[in-house]
Amino acid sequence: MALHLSELAALVGGSVLGEADPIIAGARVLCEAQPGDITLIDHIDKTPRLAECRAAAAIVPANVTSAALPAIAVADVHAAFGTLVSAFRPSRTAGRHGVHPLAHVSPWARVADGAEIGPGATIDDDVEIGAGTIIHPGVRVLAGCRIGSHTVIYPNVVLYEDTHVGDRVIIHAGVVIGAFGFGYRQAAGRHQLTAQLGHVRIENEVEIGANSTIDRGSYGATVIGEGTKIDNQVQVGHNCQIGKHNLLCAQVGIAGSTSTGDYVVMAGQVGVRDHVHIGAGAVLGAMAGVINDVQAGTRMIGIPATPEREQKLKLAALAKLPEMRKDLKALTAKVAQLEASAASAPRDEPRVRGEAA
Repeated sequence: MALHLSELAALVGGSVLGEADPIIAGARVLCEAQPGDITLIDHIDKTPRLAECRAAAAIVPANVTSAALPAIAVADVHAAFGTLVSAFRPSRTAGRHGVHPLAHVSPWARVADGAEIGPGATIDDDVEIGAGTIIHPGVRVLAGCRIGSHTVIYPNVVLYEDTHVGDRVIIHAGVVIGAFGFGYRQAAGRHQLTAQLGHVRIENEVEIGANSTIDRGSYGATVIGEGTKIDNQVQVGHNCQIGKHNLLCAQVGIAGSTSTGDYVVMAGQVGVRDHVHIGAGAVLGAMAGVINDVQAGTRMIGIPATPEREQKLKLAALAKLPEMRKDLKALTAKVAQLEASAASAPRDEPRVRGEAA
């Protein structure tokens, strides 16, 4: 596909800078752009870099008024460029529609028109799949699951029984949703599995990264709130209630029955103990170890996690320990020297009462 720059501007709702209207046949980032491509810069300070670029045109921020290349000025550079990349490189999976002959779909499952189920996928009894949803090869959906519309489930995902997935959800390869929680009780000297009778509910517009796991509730639901984005290799324990629009970065581990408010951020490798609450808008820094409730809006770092300012003061003090150790050794030596001097100094003989001076 090849389009004039003016046609691309109409597609993304931008305005053309310059008189030229070159034909564009592809979209690539600045360092990869070739003649005939359109590229992007996302800040006015980067505009001079266009003079060295091989691209035919660029997407630029709205506050750019002139550039070394013909350009399209837009309010949101990345959104516009994403639209153009999708136009030049459309999805290879969209548009197939229907159930592949090598998929296994139970006659008691209900698959809406326009849904796509790839080869090797298995859909069990009493499963519902909404319109426009794409199930990739190798996905296993166990009995009683409900999957909304326009959701994408990538290869080798497993949904255990009665998992509920909302609309416009993205679940990446290797995710397991609804496995038993890590809950045991001791009886007669043995670990016995506790009740695993609940399910998992994934609300609308959630994204779950590759190889992440979300355990089912003991009796009710483990919930991932609307708009929450989960990175790769994240573990969410049984009975957790994750709020709306949370960001859980790579290798976060959340123990069972923990809850979060809305817009919570957990950076990479955060660990959260069981039965605590993380208040709305809280930010947990990388590798924070959370052992108590966190108040709304608090920024926490460290192990154990404490408020950011407090932890930074501790770290600053720790950084000074080598210098303080040297000072302590010097002071100790000086005190010892003073004590030795005092012990060796001659002392005046005590006077007898009544003796003349």
